[in-house]
Amino acid sequence: MTHEVEPRLLRGFVAVAEELHFTRAAARLYVAQQALSRDVRRLERDLGAELFVRTTRQVELTAAGERLLPLAREVLRACADLAAAFGADGGDGERALLVDLNTDGPSTGRSVLERGRELAPGCELMARFESGLTHAAGEILAGRLDVAFGHVDGLDAGLRARLERQPVRFEPLAVLLPEDHPLAARQEVPLGALAGESVYAGAGNPRTLEWTALARALFAGRGIEVAPPAPVAVGKEEFRRVMAKTRRPVLVTTGFVDMPGSVKRPLVDPVPLSPVSMVWRKGLRHPGLTALRAAAAELAAAHGWLDVPAGAWLPEPLTSGRPAG
Repeated sequence: MTHEVEPRLLRGFVAVAEELHFTRAAARLYVAQQALSRDVRRLERDLGAELFVRTTRQVELTAAGERLLPLAREVLRACADLAAAFGADGGDGERALLVDLNTDGPSTGRSVLERGRELAPGCELMARFESGLTHAAGEILAGRLDVAFGHVDGLDAGLRARLERQPVRFEPLAVLLPEDHPLAARQEVPLGALAGESVYAGAGNPRTLEWTALARALFAGRGIEVAPPAPVAVGKEEFRRVMAKTRRPVLVTTGFVDMPGSVKRPLVDPVPLSPVSMVWRKGLRHPGLTALRAAAAELAAAHGWLDVPAGAWLPEPLTSGRPAG
C-alpha cells in the first residue's frame, strides 16, 4: 500500500461519500462519472480497503470509508489553506471570494452580498447557489466555496468545529400553501392550525439536512409531520406542477420567493425563527470577507435582524443560552 494519496482522489471520495450517489457526485465535481468511478477504485487500491458498498439501488460507506471521511476532509482543508496562503492570483491581487446564497432570488445572504460589494468595490464577490448549508459547508471545507449562510447549529458537529460564524438574522418562518388550501384565506397561519398536516421540509435531500432538522424540532409535539422524502422540484413551473399534485404545505422563510399556484403565509402563535449565520472556513483571510462581515453587522443593526420578539420560538440550542447562529 502506498502512503501517498493524491488530493484529487480524496476530493472524489468525499463527494461520493456526501452524495452517496456517483452520478450526483460527478456532476458536483464537473467530471465524467466513469472518471470518478476510476478514481475511487484507484483510491481503494492505494489504501488496500474497500470504501463503498455498491449495489444497483444504493451506495453506502463501509467501515473503512467511515474512518477515511474525516481524515480526507482534513487533508482537503489543509490543501485549501495552502492554496489560499500562497496561490491567490499569483500574488497579483486577491482572488474572487465565492459566496453561496442558497438560491437565486431574494434572501438574507443576497442582501449582505450586495452591501458587501458596495463596501469593497475593488473585491470580486461571486455569487453561487448550492441549495442547502449542509452541502455548502462541505464545499467550503473542500475549498470550492468561501462563504455561506444558514442554520449552523443544524450542521454535524464535525463540520461546525471547522467553521467560523457570525450571527446575521433571526428569520421568521412561513408556509407555502396551494391557492385553494383551507388555510390560504388567512393572512397568518397559527402553528396549531397545521396539526394533522404533512409539511415538506426537504426530507431526504442530503444538501439541506440542517433545514429538515429545524423543521422536526419546530413540529415536535404539535401534531405536524415532516413530509416523506421526495425529489426536489427545480424551477417555478415544476414547483407549480408538484404543488398541484401533492397539495403539501412547504416550510419556507417569509422572504422566500413567491411561487406560482401557491400563497405564502407567515406562521404565528408562536412566531418561529430560523437563526441565520454567515459561515466561512477557519483561518480564511480576505478583504471581501471583512466587507461581508461589516455588511452583515450593519444590516442587522439597521433592520433589527437579531431582535427576538417576545414569545418567539427558537431551536433548543439558542433557547438554552448557546450563542446564536
